[in-house]
Amino acid sequence: MPSVAGVDSSTQSCKVEIRDLDDGSLLGSGSAPHPPAFPPSSEQDPASWWAALKAAFEAARRSAGVSGSDIAAVSVDAQCHGLVALDEQDEVIRPAKLWNDTTSAQQLERLKQRIGAQEWIRAVGSLPTAAFTLSKVAWLAENETDNFRRLRRILLPHDWLTWKLSGRYVTDRSEASGTGYYNAAESRYLPELLAHVDDRREWLEVLPEVVDDSRAVGTLCPRAAIELGLSLGTLVGPGGGDQHAAALGLGIEPGDVVYTFGTSGVVFTASRTPVFDPTGIVDGVADMTGGYLPLVSTLNAARVTDTFARILGVGHEELSKLALTAPGDSGLVLAAFLDGERKPNRPGAHGLLAGLTSHTTREDLARAAFEGVILGLVSGERHLNTAGVATGGRLIATGGGSRSPAYTQLLADLTGREVLLADAPEASARGACVQAAAIALGRPVREVLRQWAPTTQVAATPRAGSETARAHAAARYDVLAAWDALDADTSGATGRTS
Repeated sequence: MPSVAGVDSSTQSCKVEIRDLDDGSLLGSGSAPHPPAFPPSSEQDPASWWAALKAAFEAARRSAGVSGSDIAAVSVDAQCHGLVALDEQDEVIRPAKLWNDTTSAQQLERLKQRIGAQEWIRAVGSLPTAAFTLSKVAWLAENETDNFRRLRRILLPHDWLTWKLSGRYVTDRSEASGTGYYNAAESRYLPELLAHVDDRREWLEVLPEVVDDSRAVGTLCPRAAIELGLSLGTLVGPGGGDQHAAALGLGIEPGDVVYTFGTSGVVFTASRTPVFDPTGIVDGVADMTGGYLPLVSTLNAARVTDTFARILGVGHEELSKLALTAPGDSGLVLAAFLDGERKPNRPGAHGLLAGLTSHTTREDLARAAFEGVILGLVSGERHLNTAGVATGGRLIATGGGSRSPAYTQLLADLTGREVLLADAPEASARGACVQAAAIALGRPVREVLRQWAPTTQVAATPRAGSETARAHAAARYDVLAAWDALDADTSGATGRTS
């Protein structure tokens, strides 16, 4: 049975889906965990990604009941940004710094001063944070000089996995646009920005080739074919970033808006034209179809509700029930910057809970936890609109948190809109399958995206009386978030708030 495989290598795990090449139906899936990693120093050994990919792939093949020769193509998406540093023998020099590693915040600020915030936005479409690769390269140069001298090649997490599969050093526009040194509108690297780290290195020789999202980068190399049990002729796609692949898997069109509740929180939409936000909140990154995926990504999402579930001594189901039974306007509000934050850029911030009274209940605390996450993303959607991006189409919730009734119901209440769930529980892995199918069929990714678009169903609609609570919650959140920014700016080098 002709089929394709999509790999989603996220912060927490690797997931693989195998889908029928003709109609996109799911044949089987598998997953394997990654080692835990937490900010501020969030690192993983890339070898653990490959081990998880092999385990997840084997589980998916067993689940699907297909042979290795049935799989025509494979594509990989992965956690964005990050830094995989290789030496001249292609050995990994040190554990990879992940997107949520904030240890390069000082280097980022110095780069921002040298380059200029507005100049950087005009050059790459985003105002980079410590998540972006360039700041991590600067960190390596300043903190591990011997390792920096050994550096011969820079890859992102998905680039490294694609190299393991194909033996080629390649990336795509979606991932390159999140490095801080690639101009997606002009489709070119900006080595002059890397020169702020080292002006003697030939940076273009260090970076992977940016390839077309609808074309194969090659076929499996012999070692990968053996380890995965696949044919040597299996095509390898260029892959992409995790949110960008999710947009493919969800069948997103311009005007739709997606709220992702995962390790990070993301709100994004699709755009045919580049987006530049002078405030630096919106990242105007590229997508995997030749267009753009303007987004706002927060560091704190489902882990916030994980934390409050632990504090309250309940499971996730009980936390959701508590939140949904809380009154709509208790006055309690959370700025959910538990592990620092990236949008807004406050790597040293801590969370703030305001509005506590002697009448505060466990239900109020539970609701505040969910609302703190959601309101940060609602603010992100407002920034998308201010940057000229329309989001009046479908509102789709995705990510692990979207399985919680509290996330979807409170999202409906706080936006005043119908919230949809797509029949794509692993949207990123599904999106990688979309790209794999496109290269196997020799068709543009955008065409397969439309053909394979999943069905949706209504998960929640705004509850009666939510209008007043919505207005009050948003106003309180904006005040608290602004106060937190002032406190972070005036509390010393760490930016810690209390």
